Order: sequence, then structure tokens, then C-alpha cells
Amino acid sequence: MRIRRPSRRNAHTFLVHVFGRGLDGERYVIERFRSRPDGRIDPVEAEQPKAKKGGRRPRRMIASASEVRKIRPERDEIVICAALNLKASGVQLWGVAASGLAATQHAR
Repeated sequence: MRIRRPSRRNAHTFLVHVFGRGLDGERYVIERFRSRPDGRIDPVEAEQPKAKKGGRRPRRMIASASEVRKIRPERDEIVICAALNLKASGVQLWGVAASGLAATQHAR
């Protein structure tokens, strides 16, 4: 019997690192970063609309625990979700390319 492997083109694999208490809080600060092929990690602006009358965009995005559970990083993305009112609580989500999982070779 042959073992089926998911296609690399549509597989949505990511690595989750839980730190501290995990997702115990109610509200979380979400920070997004992109990993570049040369090894650099660059921050991504918050995905919130601009403030009225030419104000600047907020640097961070705030979401509830249920929204954080639904977040899936892109292949080259690192997402850090830290609780607002609890110390050492949250998760880190690493995409396939950012975590290095794409660099592994499977036996044929």
C-alpha cells in the first residue's frame, strides 16, 4: 500500500509554539513578521484602517481569543500573539518557509 503525502502546493502546514499560559487571556496583541530568503525578518504593518483625517495606522492589532485561534500564517509569515493583561501568555505561529519545515527532504 502506498502512503499518500499532501501536495506541497496546497498544504497549509505551520508550527505553533505556546509560551506561558497559552491562550488564557481575553484580548491579544498581534504582531506579524515576514521572513525573507536572505534570513532577514521584517515587521508587517497592522491590518487596521487608517484613523480619520490623515491619522497614522496603529502599529499593532488587537483581537479576541476566538479570533486568535482562527489565525493561520502564510508560508513566509511569523505571527506573535501576546495577551494584553497577562504576563507570559500567548502563542507564536510560524509558516512553513519561516519555520524551515520546507527545507526538509522526504525519503522516496
